[in-house]
Amino acid sequence: MTGLAAVRGVEGRLAAAGVPSPRADAELLVGHVLGLSRSAIAGAELSGDDLARLRPLVERRAAREPLQHILGEWGFRRLTLRVDGRALVPRPETEIVVERALALVADVAAPRIADVGTGTGAIALALADEHPGARVVAVDSSPEALALARENAERTGLDGAVELRRGNLLEGVVGPFDLVVSNPPYVRAHELEALEPEVRGHEPRLALLDGGQTEALARQAFDVLAPGGALVLEVGDGHAPRVAAALERLGYTDVARTDDLGGMERVVEGRRP
Repeated sequence: MTGLAAVRGVEGRLAAAGVPSPRADAELLVGHVLGLSRSAIAGAELSGDDLARLRPLVERRAAREPLQHILGEWGFRRLTLRVDGRALVPRPETEIVVERALALVADVAAPRIADVGTGTGAIALALADEHPGARVVAVDSSPEALALARENAERTGLDGAVELRRGNLLEGVVGPFDLVVSNPPYVRAHELEALEPEVRGHEPRLALLDGGQTEALARQAFDVLAPGGALVLEVGDGHAPRVAAALERLGYTDVARTDDLGGMERVVEGRRP
C-alpha cells in the first residue's frame, strides 16, 4: 500500500471517530511508522509489517488518546520532548509564555529563573535553551512529572542548566529571582466535561484543575523576586482581567496581557517594583 493510500484510509477512520484534525493526524501516524516526514510519505510503500504496526496506533487515536502520547514525543519551540500521561502535553499557547519570559530577561546576562509546575519541563528547558546564561529552578509537586522533566533535561542536554525540585508552588524555594514563570492549573471543575476527550480522559487532573494556585503563586512570587523581577503566567480563556487585577492588588507594576495566536488573552505579566 502506498503512503498516500494509507493516509486516506487512516483519515477516514479518524474522521468517523470525531478526531478534530484527521488528515494531519493520519499523516503523522503513517510518517511515524515509516520513519519519514509528512512531506515524504506520499510515494512511500508500507509493508505488511508496517500496516500491522500502524493499525493499533490508529485505533488508539480513534479512541481519542492524545496523538502526542501515541507518538511519544512532541515539538516545543526548538526542542523535541518526550510526552506521556505524567504531565500535560506542551501546547502552542505556552510558547507565547516563553516568548514573553525571554523578552523580560533579554538584557540580563545570567538570569535566575523559577518555573513553577514544570510538568514536562517544556518552559524551563526552552528558556535554558534560548537564553544560554539562564539558570532555572523547575518545581513540581508531582514526582511523576519531575521524572519526565528529568528525562527531557537529559534528552536535550540541558540538565546542567536546570535544577529540578519537588515542591508545592514556591514553598521552600529561596530567591532572589529575575523571573518567575508558570503555566498553573486553570480549568474550573464545571469546565472539565466540556474539554476534549484527549484532555479530559488522559491528562493529569492535578495539572488541570484550578485550586487557586494562580493567585497563591503570585503572592509567593512577589516575595522571591528581585526588585524589577517579573512574573509571567499563562491563564485560561477569559481569566486574564481577573488575574491582572490580582497582580495589581498585590503590588505588581507594568501589568500587561498578551494574546495567543487565536486572539485570546493568554499571558499576564507584571514586575515587582
